[in-house]
Amino acid sequence: MLPKMGDGVRLSADGVAKVLGDLEARLLTAVWQLDEPATARTVHESIIDDHDVALLTVVTVLNKLVEKRILTRRKIRGLLHYAAAISPADFHEYVSRRMVEGVIDFAPERLAACFVDVLAERDPAQLDHLAKLVDEARRRRG
Repeated sequence: MLPKMGDGVRLSADGVAKVLGDLEARLLTAVWQLDEPATARTVHESIIDDHDVALLTVVTVLNKLVEKRILTRRKIRGLLHYAAAISPADFHEYVSRRMVEGVIDFAPERLAACFVDVLAERDPAQLDHLAKLVDEARRRRG
């Protein structure tokens, strides 16, 4: 089942926080790093050194991530445990695709040119990779 994501993107944020709130992003990243179902207390303890937040706030935000179908929640030995419902790679692919679809709807005639320009400025080596992807897509579509 796909996550329920809003349409907001914060271009100035880093990583997952571009599409989630800052605390949501921290907690999701922590759950991914724990790599096993974890209690809210365990998740809280994994971020508290870098982010001073109350345990109750962590519980609230973890539950919001469950509502968004990004995390799952189940009882293990009487305690609620949270786990990722989607891998980091699948999450990034899903969000990236939604972002591209949104940009294409905004300015399809400019998207490719801008994408190539920005990619050339930031990582010219990726242009060869992009060319291979374009060739593969053309072959698949016949």
